[in-house]
Amino acid sequence: MAKILIPTALRQFAGQNDSVEVSGDTVADALNQLTARYPNMKQNLFNEQGKLRSFVNVYVNDEDIRHLDKDATRLQGGETISIVPSIAGGGTGVAETTAAALSNEEIARYSRHLILPEVGMDGQLKLKQAKVALIGAGGLGAPLGLYLAAAGVGRLGLVDFDVVDASNLQRQVIHGTSDLGRKKLDSAADRIHDINPNVEVEKFDTGLTSENALDILKDFDIVVDGTDNFPTRYLVNDACVLLKKPNVYGSIFRFEGQATVFAYEDGPCYRCLYPEPPPPGLVPSCAEGGVLGILPGAIGLIQATETVKLILGIGQTLKGRLLLYDALNMRFRELKLRRDRNCPACGDQPTITKLIDYQEFCGVRPVAAQPSPASDVVDVIEVKQKLDRGDDFVLVDVREPYEYQIARIPGAQLIPLGDLPKRLPELNPEADIVMHCRSGARSQKAVELLKQSGFKRVRNMTGGILAWSDKVDPTVPKY
Repeated sequence: MAKILIPTALRQFAGQNDSVEVSGDTVADALNQLTARYPNMKQNLFNEQGKLRSFVNVYVNDEDIRHLDKDATRLQGGETISIVPSIAGGGTGVAETTAAALSNEEIARYSRHLILPEVGMDGQLKLKQAKVALIGAGGLGAPLGLYLAAAGVGRLGLVDFDVVDASNLQRQVIHGTSDLGRKKLDSAADRIHDINPNVEVEKFDTGLTSENALDILKDFDIVVDGTDNFPTRYLVNDACVLLKKPNVYGSIFRFEGQATVFAYEDGPCYRCLYPEPPPPGLVPSCAEGGVLGILPGAIGLIQATETVKLILGIGQTLKGRLLLYDALNMRFRELKLRRDRNCPACGDQPTITKLIDYQEFCGVRPVAAQPSPASDVVDVIEVKQKLDRGDDFVLVDVREPYEYQIARIPGAQLIPLGDLPKRLPELNPEADIVMHCRSGARSQKAVELLKQSGFKRVRNMTGGILAWSDKVDPTVPKY
């Protein structure tokens, strides 16, 4: 028997199990048993041709099957098979120290560093002269900004264009209640300067794009990826490869996190691990799936540790290793990463020699560019009017039960999206049906599923329950 570890993002398709025991002679046999037991898992692992999707990696123990015999890799019994889907080195150091000096105040501030033989005066001077770009001032960017500033990194570049929202405060500890409505850049910069006024903060009030990424990042020694979407993640990766900058990577989802160092000293890049992104909407965001507030602290601190080690040129970094953290079971695991010599970004003959359109690459289009047919959508005001008139229609909430407990629309029938295929018999194919979720993304999937199943009169409530709270009933809490 082999044990297949199910990542959080896929547990909804496996009866919420975190592991499944299967038998079989090969990895293919094991995965076939898994999808036979849980049919909804199949479309998330395999494409229409029956091949493993390129944004899903499979490891046997700690080896990537792409470097073994792929899905024909033999199993002897007792192996651990890890499914690792997309979610969100040491060396010589990166700074010269000849022109820097520490003041008496700084010597007192960094005294616990200075008495570490691995840091000392030379190391602290390297930190003072280091220039680190933080992409995002949110969940991961918060602990990164706090601890890199406290450590004495001389210049921090913050790239963000968002404002502080109440829902951020559960995890983005660099911001406070008094910062609600402020730009995250301003809030983060104030907190960083309060921690260490010696740190220079350079603010980039913009989203990172193909047009500005190289100009923004070229003057920094290290780039730390605190992004929360795939287009920016691939953009950061490619920019780091082109600029030959280390990319300190982290991602989080629900109770799980990942961290490694990409694009450093002939090590692998993000595209070596995930050559292509998942289809839009397949992997839920933290806003849809949730995240333990403490989790970005743990992963962000790992990223900060790797950043400091790179600056100092000490220790063994995560280059070539993917660190997996399961907070729910308090378990760390490590998987090997290898540079793909055929990688289009960092391979022996790279084909990506400039930044591309990452929205297009990830299949993301602005809402206005791909509008849903008018017949497929309905505004929350019209839904409220239908309810008030007592119209004969069915309002279906496709969120999860725990979301339904937070906020609900009276009269809505709860059928979670993952349960919808097996609960279709509960709905009348001839009925007038309106689907809703939190913001409209999951309910749009539900509309498409019902239409494929022969339902004729089904529409998506645009904006979901968030729009309901904004436009109809402000007493309904937003989350």
